[in-house]
Amino acid sequence: MFAVFSRPRIATVETAGRILAPMKSVPPTDADRLDAPTRIKGRGAASNPEGRFETIGKTREDDGWHREAEAAPRPPTQVTEERARSIISRNDSPDIHFTQSINPYRGCEHGCVYCYARPSHAYLNLSPGIDFETKLFAKTNAAELLRKELAKPGYVCSPINLGANTDPYQPIERSRRITRSVLEVLSAHRHPCTIITKNALIERDLDLLVPMAQAKLVHAFVSVTSLDNRLSSTLEPRASAPHRRIEAVAALNEAGVPCGVMVAPIIPMVTDRWIEQILERAAGAGAKHAGYTVLRLPYELKDLFREWLDLHVPQRAEHVMSLIRQMRSGRDNDPRFGSRMRGEGEFAELIRQRFRLACRRHGINTTRELALDVTRFAPPRAVSPQRELF
Repeated sequence: MFAVFSRPRIATVETAGRILAPMKSVPPTDADRLDAPTRIKGRGAASNPEGRFETIGKTREDDGWHREAEAAPRPPTQVTEERARSIISRNDSPDIHFTQSINPYRGCEHGCVYCYARPSHAYLNLSPGIDFETKLFAKTNAAELLRKELAKPGYVCSPINLGANTDPYQPIERSRRITRSVLEVLSAHRHPCTIITKNALIERDLDLLVPMAQAKLVHAFVSVTSLDNRLSSTLEPRASAPHRRIEAVAALNEAGVPCGVMVAPIIPMVTDRWIEQILERAAGAGAKHAGYTVLRLPYELKDLFREWLDLHVPQRAEHVMSLIRQMRSGRDNDPRFGSRMRGEGEFAELIRQRFRLACRRHGINTTRELALDVTRFAPPRAVSPQRELF
């Protein structure tokens, strides 16, 4: 069961109008062990910490029914339909190649433990941990809102990215089909877009993507972190397996849809060993463009990632965090433009050189220019009582 309390939470003893020092620590109880991070099969996070805006907290209390041999509970995925008020997000960051993006969903069932979007769930009074990958929100009116945005008189066409904050092809897209509805609007009005995903489900929409590619209206990227299935099953448990992502790159390129690869994020001493092999396999699958980022750990994500290290690579945990800090000016995270995506220092420079040389060896272009055509855009026409007579 749960006990609810307000912050602060340091246990103290009050007597005669004065507060004594915090009580002495005691050996862990069964209740403490219930709160200890543990791997949950099919989920990336090992715990469900409160978001940074919460004023009410919860803790487990042992009711006598818990047994040490019991496996951790497997929380189900819950999807809430919502009517969004706007659908196009805009940014002026110099670190990314697009200024407009669409996120059909909030939260992501892929469960990637390293996902920089996890802290955004705190704005919903939900945890960046398990909640982020189990309590999802589907923007059911995304296509309707997009059509209205494109029809505005002052709208200026520039490529829209799908997959900036959460993956547009996460598992619930198979039934919800919101990403597909957005693509249908973009295709109908000849609006260019880019797509970033780590799910082979993108192959389903080739019937839309092929005509768009022929008109230079789409460029896709598949994100690949490693080629180790066992590692991926803990880092990104519900994303497509690495070999399926490479197959998706090949399928798109063979169909005429330009598809590159994102080696992202690169985690020192965890996934960096795969940089050259990923680029080699991607080149063999027809990829002509590639990019990369190094691991970012904003807000609550730093603690979630440390839990993952302690559970899965405890012997390397301190070394990994030390290298991350070396790339982040001595901190767990560096949010500054210009360095947040690539890092600084000797190890970051080593990654940059390895990536550049591997791309050159395999004929892959690292330029950000994707040559999408914005001149074909035809805005939706406002509904008129005269219909199509005039």
